[in-house]
Amino acid sequence: MDFIQNIRWRPGIGDPSFMGWLTVAAYAGAAFTAWIAARRTSRAPGTVGGSRGTWILVTILMVLLCLNKQLDLQSLATDIGRVFAWEQGWYRERRQFQKWFVLGALGASFLLTAVLLVSFRSFWKRHFLLAAGLVFLLTFIVVRAISFHHFDALLKSQVAGVKMNWFLELTGIALIWLAAILDYRNPKRAPKPPW
Repeated sequence: MDFIQNIRWRPGIGDPSFMGWLTVAAYAGAAFTAWIAARRTSRAPGTVGGSRGTWILVTILMVLLCLNKQLDLQSLATDIGRVFAWEQGWYRERRQFQKWFVLGALGASFLLTAVLLVSFRSFWKRHFLLAAGLVFLLTFIVVRAISFHHFDALLKSQVAGVKMNWFLELTGIALIWLAAILDYRNPKRAPKPPW
C-alpha cells in the first residue's frame, strides 16, 4: 500500500493548453482518417494485402495516443519506476539505469523498425509516408517518455515562438494523417502478376 501512496501521478487533464488540445484533436483526426482508409482499402478491388489491417492498427495506436496525451500515462510509468527504484535501494544510481534503458529502448526501436522494413519492404515502399510518420512519432514518444534532461531542454526550446515538442509531435501525426488521406483517395493497388 505504501507503494501506491508514494506515486504522485493522479488522473486528470495533463495539458489543458490550446496546443495540448490541438494535439489531442490531431491524434483524433489521424485516428478517424486511418479508420476511413481501412474501410476504403477493404472495399477497393485489387488493393495491396495488409493495408486494411495496417490501417486498423494505426487507428488503434492513434486512439491510444490521443487518450494518453491528456491522461499523461507515461508520467505514471515514470512515477512507478521512481518509487520502485527508491524502494529497491538503487534510486541514487538511477542515471546509470536510465542511460542503459534509453540505449536499450532506442536499440530495440531501431531493430524492430529494421525487421519490419525488411520483412514487409514492398508494403512499406508503397506506404513510405506512413512508415516515416510512425518511426518519427514513436521514436519521439519513447525518447520523451524516458525524460532525459538534455532532451527535455531541446523539447522546451522554441523556434519562432513554437516549442520543438509541439513541432516534432505534430509533424509525426501530420505524416500519418497525410498517408491515410492519400491511401483513402487512391488505395495502393497490388502489383500485377508478370504472366
